[in-house]
Order: sequence, then structure tokens, then C-alpha cells
Amino acid sequence: MFDFDGAVLVPIDMQQAIDWPGRPRRGNPALDDNGLRLLSTWREKGLPIIHVRHDSIEPESLFRSGHPGFAWRDGFAPLAGEAEVVKSVNSAFIGTDLDLRLRRLGAKRVVCFGWATDMCVSTTIRTGANMGWEMAMVHDACDCMELPDPIGGGLIPAEEIHRAHVATLAADFCAVVGVAAVA
Repeated sequence: MFDFDGAVLVPIDMQQAIDWPGRPRRGNPALDDNGLRLLSTWREKGLPIIHVRHDSIEPESLFRSGHPGFAWRDGFAPLAGEAEVVKSVNSAFIGTDLDLRLRRLGAKRVVCFGWATDMCVSTTIRTGANMGWEMAMVHDACDCMELPDPIGGGLIPAEEIHRAHVATLAADFCAVVGVAAVA
């Protein structure tokens, strides 16, 4: 059974850019449903949520303010009283006050989900673990996209990228749980 005491939910980059036309194929069609289930559980229990939003400094990025992709996905915008941290790099701890916010909340563990398993979710979890936080990842509420294989050519399926990154994170950086265990 998951211990919710001191747990803070950190949804990462749940923005419209994820499904922008022309983006590579995703691997987890249940991302939104599972993420909304987590938010609902946290809200029902009155537990803290700190939403993370990516605001890229790259002029062509779909995740930059001013681009429609910057907007929250349906149901993922912070509600009144829920914090938002805006980042410009992969880790939600770099260049933000996330660490300070967690300390002020008396957090014991940081529960992450969102986009993308292999990039912003992974980097946030790795940074948090290196900073001494007890990190957790809700694997079935994360997703990523297929990527070009620079060694063998072709494309690496999103599901394989996700699986490999979850395994790496579980080996040294965080607890890995499914949405059923925490929602």
C-alpha cells in the first residue's frame, strides 16, 4: 500500500504540444486518463500538487509561451490553490523554486508523472534523487515518443524507450508504481 503521508504530486509538462500535428508517434494512449485519475485522487485527499510547465526558450519550440502548444491539456490546468512551476530546461529543479516549495510543504516524497518519460520526467527524477528527495514515478501515467535510432537506423518505438527509461530510473533513482497503487 502506498504511503501518501508527505507525498506531493508533480505532473510534468501536460501541455497541448504533446499531440501537436506532425509530432512522432506516442506510446501510451492512457496518459491523460491515468494522469487525470491521479489528479482526482490527490485533490480528493487534499494532498499538495505542484504542476510543472515547460516554457522553452527555443523560438521554434511547441512548448514556448505564445505558441498554442504551451497551453495545458484538457483537465490538467492547476486549480485554485495548486502551485505551478515554470521551467525552461528538462529538469523541474533547475532554475525554479521547486525544491523550496517542496521543503515548505514538508514533503517526504515527490511523485512524478507526465511528458516525456525519457526527457523531462527522467531528468526531474534524476535531479531530485541527486538532491536527496525520495522520488516516485507513476509509470503508466508517463509517455514518450518514438525517436530516430542513431546507431542502427530506423525508429525506436516509444514503448521501448519508455520501458528502458523506467528500468534505469527504478535501478537507481526512484520507486516505480502503477496508477492503481496511488489513485
